Amino acid sequence: MKPIIIPESHNYIAVFLTLACNLRCSYCINRFEAGNFKKGHISGEEWVKGLNRIVSRPDLPVSLQGGEPSLHPDIFYILNNIKPELNIDLLTNLQFDIDAFMSNVSPDRIKRDAPYASIRVSYHPETMQLQPLVDKVLKMMKAGYSIGIWGVMHPKQEAEILRAQEYCKSLGIDFRTKEFLGEYEGKQYGTYRYEGSCDKKGRKNVMCKTTELIIGPTGGIYRCHSDLYEGRQPIGNITDPEFEIEDKFRPCADFGHCNPCDVKLKTNRFQIFGHTSVEVEF
Repeated sequence: MKPIIIPESHNYIAVFLTLACNLRCSYCINRFEAGNFKKGHISGEEWVKGLNRIVSRPDLPVSLQGGEPSLHPDIFYILNNIKPELNIDLLTNLQFDIDAFMSNVSPDRIKRDAPYASIRVSYHPETMQLQPLVDKVLKMMKAGYSIGIWGVMHPKQEAEILRAQEYCKSLGIDFRTKEFLGEYEGKQYGTYRYEGSCDKKGRKNVMCKTTELIIGPTGGIYRCHSDLYEGRQPIGNITDPEFEIEDKFRPCADFGHCNPCDVKLKTNRFQIFGHTSVEVEF
């Protein structure tokens, strides 16, 4: 199988082990539009075989996410069999048995030199309780895991997120906030690079280039998050032995229905603000 060499221009490797989730948040970014998720997932063995083809850099980890990545039945196998040269980040709601996790996965496997935690836990007040989450995080911190909490600044829960942040900081937990992306009470929230990219008022033909390797649950590789979440045709598959990244602009007929993740102004992997996941030419 050909190695998959990550271009210098790429800023993120998104591995969606599954799009299934054990929570149902009203503002889930995965459901910004219809959320026509393709069902199913490839096995842990297939994931490992595909991911171990990746040639990356120490500052560019493989980020396992979802959905909720811990719902993949082979999560421990995947974490323990990705080659050591690849750093791993894990994005999770931590609604699982952490004792089983700690018995199966060493803290050293998900730890690297970075300005933020390698295990990034999402706190969603409308579907979670804070104290049980805090107790889990403290237990994992004590065991040596690189772990922190992130909260989305949704208008409805902003006060609770800030209260939780203050409480967590008093306990020594790194708690950071994320800008809310999407619609609430008729208003569009988020800071976007391209005007009209997410307003869903029409579709425009553009040329678009990603700075991310986005891999869906069945191994499909997508131009953007919108293609993944809306079930559009992938441009390749991690299980294809001939697949290699083409760092180029591709035609897109769906501008105006972009997912906010792709076009929001955000920090890059070095926590420098001003980055967007895609570059669009009109």
